[in-house]
Amino acid sequence: MLLKMTMWVDSSIVLLLLILFCHPQGSSQGKHERRLLNQLLDNYNAMERPVANESEPLILTFGLTLQQLIDVDEKSQIITSNLWLNMDEKNQQIITNIWLTLEWVDSNLSWNSSQYGGIKDIRMNPKFLWKPDILMYNSADERIDSTIPTNVVVQHNGTCTYIPPGIFKSTCKIDIRWFPFDDQQCIMKFGSWTYDGRSLDLRLSSEEADMSTYIDNGEWILLGFRGKRNVIFYTCCPEPYVDITFTLHIRRRTLYHGFNLIIPCVLISSMALLGFALPPDSGEKLTLGVTILLSLTVFMLQLAQTLPPTSDAVSIIGTYFACTMIMVAFSVVMTVVVLNYHHRNSGTHEMPQCIKTLFLKWLPFFLRMKRRGRKTNSRHVFFQNKMKEMDRKERSSRSLIANVLDIDDDFRSHNSTTSYLSVRTNEETVNSHVCGVAQREISTIIRELRFITNRLKTEDEAAVIINEWKFAAMVMDRVCLILFTLFTFLSTFACLFTTPHLVA
Repeated sequence: MLLKMTMWVDSSIVLLLLILFCHPQGSSQGKHERRLLNQLLDNYNAMERPVANESEPLILTFGLTLQQLIDVDEKSQIITSNLWLNMDEKNQQIITNIWLTLEWVDSNLSWNSSQYGGIKDIRMNPKFLWKPDILMYNSADERIDSTIPTNVVVQHNGTCTYIPPGIFKSTCKIDIRWFPFDDQQCIMKFGSWTYDGRSLDLRLSSEEADMSTYIDNGEWILLGFRGKRNVIFYTCCPEPYVDITFTLHIRRRTLYHGFNLIIPCVLISSMALLGFALPPDSGEKLTLGVTILLSLTVFMLQLAQTLPPTSDAVSIIGTYFACTMIMVAFSVVMTVVVLNYHHRNSGTHEMPQCIKTLFLKWLPFFLRMKRRGRKTNSRHVFFQNKMKEMDRKERSSRSLIANVLDIDDDFRSHNSTTSYLSVRTNEETVNSHVCGVAQREISTIIRELRFITNRLKTEDEAAVIINEWKFAAMVMDRVCLILFTLFTFLSTFACLFTTPHLVA
């Protein structure tokens, strides 16, 4: 019995030892990966194009994943993006993500996963492997290749995935014709720098880039990111060269420029119309126009700092600013003319008949304007009546002298007076002398009254002429107000409603 128990214990210990030795250890996986790496890199040449048949091109699938649109520099005409470029030689994908991602397949890097502990993929440093020399042709970066090298993921069937992130700067032709209501189409052209189409054939994995993880930009709306495969024959070489060109279609958001450029410009141009409603006697009519012109100049300088210095086209907002500045400048000129008309008088200017007909008859009739105070001046009528009465009294001296000396004789009749005085006493002679003095004084008074009356008549005539010039200036102000208001509305609607879109 004891012997049987001893034999059973010995067999259990042997079985336990067999289980412990046969159980896979935690370090066995590292040994398989090390052995796999040694076997894959043994006699591997990173300069060799990894194809089974050297007469056939290596198929490279290209795709892009767009992550973020960082900046669009209109002045330098450069677009900065953050891309992932995916290149897959088997799936042939390129994905633009605003970080760059690359994926491809190497036929020399394949193995049987069952022979290496079930390992299906490994990570390898790209400097030990062959990788396609894909670059952005229209790069604006000083380094050309702005990617950051990362590990290459190699699968057991030879598929390689290379995802180098980077900040890409590409040149872009900015069309400023409809700024700030513009759409821009910027291309990103990728291709091999040294391999032609017979050695490396690029295939587009999808016509539309992957934008599932795209981060919205505050200034631009992403409308599309489509790719196209191009085969080009250059004059230098008979071989075809294949490139993949992605077109980034973006639309500018108009809210920022609307609040900071368009609305202030419309308000300033509207304030220019108030200058024609301001009375000329206020003294601020010309100052208002010059101040508005200076304000528009400041906005034009701000706009010039945003747009590129190009003569290919003029932006719609620049055209609107130019029209507004011309309108304001012309309004300043018309303000000077109105002030000139307003301050004219009879001593310096005489109103031509054509101006009288146009500004005092026809235009007031069409504009429904009426002249105030056109009735005859009561003071002028009073003095005219007085002058007529004095003239009558001068022609009839009896009525005048009789009222002063209380006599019945006519002192203007010299013969009658002489015969009458010849029969009078010495006292009557003295009275006659006094009468002559009184008559001379009355004549002097009559001359003074006539002078005053003529002076008042001249002043009234001058006042009538001044009022005519002022009324002509008022009519011109009203005409300019109507014309410039129509011009402001028409130019605003013509510039804003001819754009492809107003709100984005």
